[in-house]
Amino acid sequence: MPGKIDASLNERLAGVQWGEYRLGDLFEVNSYKKRFDSNKAVILESGHPYVVRMSKNNGIKGYLNEDKKYLNNGNTISFGQDTATMFYQEKPYFTGDKIKILESKYHEFNKKNAQFLISAMSKAFSSFSWGTSSFSAKTIENRQLSIPIRDGKIDFEFMESFVSELGARRLDELKAQRLAKLEAYLVATGLKDYNLTDEECRAIDMLNDDIWEQVDVVKLFNVNNTKNILARDIVPGSGETPYLCASAENNSVSSYIDYNEELKDKRNCIFIGGKTFVVSYQEQDFFSNDSHNLALYLKDENKKSKYNQLFLVTCIQKSLTHKYSWDNSISNSKIQKDKITIPMRDENVDYQLMENVISAIQKLVIKDTVDYLEHQISLTENILKTF
Repeated sequence: MPGKIDASLNERLAGVQWGEYRLGDLFEVNSYKKRFDSNKAVILESGHPYVVRMSKNNGIKGYLNEDKKYLNNGNTISFGQDTATMFYQEKPYFTGDKIKILESKYHEFNKKNAQFLISAMSKAFSSFSWGTSSFSAKTIENRQLSIPIRDGKIDFEFMESFVSELGARRLDELKAQRLAKLEAYLVATGLKDYNLTDEECRAIDMLNDDIWEQVDVVKLFNVNNTKNILARDIVPGSGETPYLCASAENNSVSSYIDYNEELKDKRNCIFIGGKTFVVSYQEQDFFSNDSHNLALYLKDENKKSKYNQLFLVTCIQKSLTHKYSWDNSISNSKIQKDKITIPMRDENVDYQLMENVISAIQKLVIKDTVDYLEHQISLTENILKTF
């Protein structure tokens, strides 16, 4: 069962009277009505569940449309004989090889208390080892389970209430996680919320307008070759300064190192991998692995923000990536003649639009994450409602 059992639930378990039962006292251990070979069966996206010895998705590999007379009963537990995988199956289902069907001898058995019993069964079969264990019907029947009892009888009511409470705690845990993650995102980004402002909405809409013009790279940037530190000369992980290697991953950061301070390149610039044409924004001072790499420093100091430089990273990529390759790499001399396409207004670079677009994208990404977390909570709520 998902989630961490808290102290109050542990106290409930500690206060329970436990009884020992053979699994065969609780269930009839039956063989499947017919085995369907996964290499031959036509597995569909709908139909009756096809349960195999997998450990995910409730053991369901897919769905089959076969003769219904071969369906195993629902409200049972499927048991993999050589995998010790156990799942409650609510609906009738077909099976693959080596699946036993555990059918309860008690009318009180249902989806909710089945989850408790499966936990007890998993503990009883904890000595299972792949490749060395295979459980026959007799072996399964003779396993001893410890389960709650009251007045000498199985306490199905306790098992159901415990599973309900555990599910409710898990739901509360998911909601708390969702809130904590949202707060962390907002703190990290310096945002108060993830709702778009009117200016951000207008900026997104304006991207489709005729606002784009070509501008010389050197009118916008001072272009420098980076300094050069060979990989063989560094000690990876020796410090806190990024060491860039022009990789497309991890914002081009290969490691964090300590090295000669005089070989640092200044922060708050756009970095271009000379041989790979990987373009990234570098917020911190950094070391570089190759003097063919370029550092572009925005000339307009008043507009040198993280957001508009992130926007310009994309403009550079879209405008120039088709020109350069490993065999024809970019260089300081070549970029002097290059132009990039950027948004303009009244013959001036529209830095405010850039700021608003990146801010909007950031909020939309956070919103997508929040929506995903809320979807997970909704799924959990719907699952709990079926118990």
